Amino acid sequence: MKARTEQRTGLLSGFTAYGLWGLVPLFWPLLQPAGAVEILAHRMVWSLAVVGVALLALRRWAWIRELLRQPRKLALTTVAASVITVNWGLYIWSVNNGHVVEASLGYFINPLVSIAFGVLVLGERLRRAQWAAVGISALAVLVLAVGYGRPPWISLTLAFSFATYGLIKKKLDMGGLESLTAETAVLFLPALGYLLWLAAQGRSTFAADGIGHAVLLAATGLVTAVPLVLFGAAAIRVPLSTLGLLQYMAPVFQFGLGVLYFHEAMPPERWAGFSLVWAALALLTWDALRTARRSRVRLETAPVAAPEATPAVTREPA
Repeated sequence: MKARTEQRTGLLSGFTAYGLWGLVPLFWPLLQPAGAVEILAHRMVWSLAVVGVALLALRRWAWIRELLRQPRKLALTTVAASVITVNWGLYIWSVNNGHVVEASLGYFINPLVSIAFGVLVLGERLRRAQWAAVGISALAVLVLAVGYGRPPWISLTLAFSFATYGLIKKKLDMGGLESLTAETAVLFLPALGYLLWLAAQGRSTFAADGIGHAVLLAATGLVTAVPLVLFGAAAIRVPLSTLGLLQYMAPVFQFGLGVLYFHEAMPPERWAGFSLVWAALALLTWDALRTARRSRVRLETAPVAAPEATPAVTREPA
């Protein structure tokens, strides 16, 4: 009963996290007339404030001393912070400049880029279905490049930056709240310095556009931290395969908002390109579920080791 309750809590947390990430394109336009860089700087500053309060409440500080003693980990944290800055900044700019659909494509193809990184960087071996999915996605990018009249650079930058971020996070092996705290701490001083410079130049919108605007800019910390905390709650309660399926919620919501709410153009060649991406993801998901099912069956049917007092001939698993 307790396990079922835990899984239900995990699923609800996962749905909420990815739902919030999917609906976030509705939030960034509310922050105008602030530009993308100013919004990004506020996001960095206020995110540190939010996670700092969370860590204070949870009394989770011991990891900081341990991190400071590891120069390599500190360097990787700095790189992760730099990469996620590119990702966050470009995404905000894309939403506020009419490129929600192209931004959603970046998160659709992100799992495929991560697979390619696994092969090229980690030396992982792909199954045939995975190779086919990567090939189809490459064809999709070509079709979309023809449709846009240029490579879909927003999508590719978002996908590659987030895949790089994920690769670094894998090396860091830190909790979600801790890693966000470390990364925003690295970004805090440059972001605060930029905001102070804007204020000195009379170009800051924080105090110039009313209390409502200032509150919305401060809320960027909650917009960043809350989904991440919910994601962390889901990650420890639901199977990885389920979490992998939930991740498609965010780009689906973003794509839907781009087409139905922001009324961005979708000519036939873009539909063709997106259809190829969706076909690649469907193939990838089918392969992941099939592999997980085979692994589960293999574990369930594996012979139980005999007691030491009774020698027996062991069989190789099928």
